[in-house]
Amino acid sequence: MKIGIGSDASGYDLKGIIVEHLSQQGHEVVDYGPLEGETPEYSATYARKVAHAIRDGEVERGVLICGTGIGISISANKVRGIRAAVCSEPFTARHTRENNGSQIIAFGAFVVGPEVAKAIVDAFLGAEFKGLTDPEFQSRFNKIAAIEDEELALA
Repeated sequence: MKIGIGSDASGYDLKGIIVEHLSQQGHEVVDYGPLEGETPEYSATYARKVAHAIRDGEVERGVLICGTGIGISISANKVRGIRAAVCSEPFTARHTRENNGSQIIAFGAFVVGPEVAKAIVDAFLGAEFKGLTDPEFQSRFNKIAAIEDEELALA
C-alpha cells in the first residue's frame, strides 16, 4: 500500500520509526515532511500535504504525528472529503477505518510510545471500510459527507 506520512517537530523521531516499520512491511511510504535538515513548521503544513495527497490519489492512506495528534488531525479534516481520526490505541484505529472510512490516522508522540504507535498503524492499515460491502455503513458515510455539502452551500 502507498502511505503518506507527516509530522511536526514533536512527532519527527516517532515518524522515522513508523516509516521504517512500514517499509519493512513492504509498504511504499511517501514522507511529506519535515525532511531531514528542514526546519519543521506547524503541524497544519504537513496535515494539508498528506490530506491533499489522499484527495488527489497520490497515496491510499495517511499517518500524521504531532505532540497529541489533535492539531494535526483537525487540520487534515479541513480538507474536503478527508476523514482523519486521533487514536491512542489499536481498537479505535481499526474501528475508525471500518466504520467511518477514515483515510488518515493521527496520534501523539507525547501520548504513545513506538510499540503502541506501530500497533495503531497496523490495526488501521489492516482494516477495510465496511461501507464497501454493507449498505448501512455506506449510508452512515453519506450522512457525514452531506454535512460537508451543506456547509459548502452556506458559503
